[in-house]
Amino acid sequence: MAEKTKITIAVLVAVIVVLASVIAYSFLVKPGITGYAAQRQQEGIDFTIAAIVAQIQQNGFAQIPVGNETLILIPYFPEEQSQQAQTG
Repeated sequence: MAEKTKITIAVLVAVIVVLASVIAYSFLVKPGITGYAAQRQQEGIDFTIAAIVAQIQQNGFAQIPVGNETLILIPYFPEEQSQQAQTG
């Protein structure tokens, strides 16, 4: 009888340790990993946008391949367009 009690206690302690590990991972480790990944993704986005803007400023346009097509980006100045519409 005492042996069954020890086995039951050991199993319950193992279950508690496993559950505590799952909770610790869910609330401590996973948010840290997710936050780090999101931060790195945002840095990549910022770097890409800065590179595109620099290329537009340097060349006057930027070419971005999209599948089998090429997307060309040029600067847009709405003040100049409205002035041209008024004079024309």
